[in-house]
Amino acid sequence: MLWIKALHLIAVISWLAELLYLPRLFVNWVEVTDAATRQRLVLMMHRLQKLGHVAMTLTIIFGGWLLVRWINATDGYFNQGWLYAKLLLVALLIAYQIWCGKIARQMAAGNDNRSARWYRWFNEMPALIMIGIVVMVVVKPF
Repeated sequence: MLWIKALHLIAVISWLAELLYLPRLFVNWVEVTDAATRQRLVLMMHRLQKLGHVAMTLTIIFGGWLLVRWINATDGYFNQGWLYAKLLLVALLIAYQIWCGKIARQMAAGNDNRSARWYRWFNEMPALIMIGIVVMVVVKPF
């Protein structure tokens, strides 16, 4: 079980690294004007997303494995509200990943008109969600 937990944490860290860095590439894409640099940024986005998808998938697999193991080992696990809050926050991260993919495709096609400031705010969303998940898992406030 400890190996699964370790693999889950490694996958989570990798996934969040992608989710925290990718929107920064979006900011850079908006701020540059030459086509060669923009194309290089699009390539970086694509490669980063490929790794992020793998990390997200592994996070879900190992997290689901842990969840099933804990359900079988712990009576009343589904009566704990923090678990539902955490799962909701994970669902928000998955939605954010999908949204980032849509934005990256728009940028690759040259069809994005958002500002660098908008992307700087957008970049904060996964960090806030991550804080919420850590609090739910460690503190278990309800």
